[in-house]
This record gives sequence, C-alpha cells and structure tokens, in this order.
Amino acid sequence: MTSWLRNPWGRPRGLVLVTALYVAWSILPVGIAILFAFNSGRSRTTLQGLSFRWFTGPAGVFHDPALQGALKHTLFLALLCVIIATPLGVTLALGLQRWRGHGSGTVNTLMLLPLVTPEIVMGVALLILFLKVFPGLGLGTTAQAIGQVTFTLSYVVVIVRGRLVSIGPEYEEAAADLGAPPRDQIFRVLLPLLAPAIVASAAVVFALSIDDFVVTQYLSGGASTTTIPMLLYASARGAPTPALNAIATVALLITLATLALAFLVYKRFAGGSDAALAAVLEV
Repeated sequence: MTSWLRNPWGRPRGLVLVTALYVAWSILPVGIAILFAFNSGRSRTTLQGLSFRWFTGPAGVFHDPALQGALKHTLFLALLCVIIATPLGVTLALGLQRWRGHGSGTVNTLMLLPLVTPEIVMGVALLILFLKVFPGLGLGTTAQAIGQVTFTLSYVVVIVRGRLVSIGPEYEEAAADLGAPPRDQIFRVLLPLLAPAIVASAAVVFALSIDDFVVTQYLSGGASTTTIPMLLYASARGAPTPALNAIATVALLITLATLALAFLVYKRFAGGSDAALAAVLEV
C-alpha cells in the first residue's frame, strides 16, 4: 500500500477522486435548481410533484410578460454582443499580434485590463461615463451593449491571439511567396486557421453576456432593459415561485445548446491547417 502511494508513475487515482467530487459538488446545486423548475407546487424548497406548470402554465415562462421580456432582452444583448465583439476582437488581435513599434507593450497591457479589473469597478466607471461624459446616449439597451462589448472584447483578443501564436506566420509567408495578395492571405489562409478560435471566442462572449449582472444592472434604463440575472436578483429576496427556476433553466439550456453548437462547428473547422495548406497550394 505504501509503495503504491509513493509510486509517482502509478495511475492518478487521487486526482480522479478529487475531480469527481468537484464535478459532483458543482453540478448538485444546479441540478436541484433545475429539479424545482418542474415542481407542481409553488414551493422552491419542497418537491410537490413534477409538472411543466412553470414553463407552459398561466404564470410560466412562456406566458408571463415580465419573464418573456427578460428572456428576449437577455438574448438580444447576447447576440448583439457576439456580432460586435467577435469581429472587433479578431481585428484587434491581428493588429496587436503584428504591432512591433513603440507603445505596443503598453497597448497590449491595457487590452488585458478588463480581465483583471473588478466588474463592480467597471460597472461604476461605465455608469459615470454615460451619465457625465456621454449624457446623450443615456442608460438603456445601447449603454448595456457597449458595456458588455467593452469587457468581453478582451476575451476574444486573448483567445484569438493564442491561436495566432500557435499557428505562426508560416502559412501567410508561404502564400505571399507564391504571389497571393493580402486579401487572399487573410480570407483564404489565415481565417480558416483562426476559425476554431473565432467560434470558441463567440461562444465565450455569448455565455458571458447571458450571465452578466453587474455591468448590465448599472447601465439598465428601466423595466424594459431587465435581463434574466437582474430579474433573478430582484426577485430572490421576496417570495418567488419556481417560475424563476424555470427561466434560469431556459437560459442554461440556451447556453448549453450554444456551446454544443460551437463545439460541432469547432470540430468542423478543426482541420483548418489542411484547408489553409490547400489554399496556399492553389495560389
């Protein structure tokens, strides 16, 4: 037994046990919350049977205007954030990766600032910005979208730059040596190689946007700009019904479906190196 414990080359049984315990601990509260979304009664602590009452019933997610409005606004902000932050982040990643001049180190450091800045600080700073510097924009959907893009942009840059570092400049240089114009170097060679990172960053941005509370709360302009996290926080201190569990379950399923779709697209583009090589040879 002692020799087995001291054997550094043995199977990491302890690691497997710790991992299993961590996964179980992480999934258990989420599973309980999902279970009570199907409670037939109004209690969120005592299971009184199973039904779809809080999804399809009169007070359920698909019939309550407040819940529907929060869900629609959350998804709208998430899609808007993906559409804006992903291409902008890819462009910034390309520019920062190739910038070797004076000031490049400072700009690279500033780009990572949203990753290390406490979200409460960013939320207050953006609130002051929209109230004092840009009062014409005001608070609401536009401010929320700008705020979410601001802090999710860094995630796209980090993911795409990691992919750029791993593939190196060889494919682009080979295409340039064979006479490919800059446009073909980017769209026929570089982007197929970056496709997995782009898909992954878009999925991360979508998940972060749906889950965000602090920045979205500070930049909210009223009931019409309420998101699911804001609704959950506002209602949790009262006497909420399992309808809140139901809308949280819907949001979780949408996020999981998005991640699954991103994984399938990622696998589809996992052979980006082969596609890029074929494009180089066609030049």
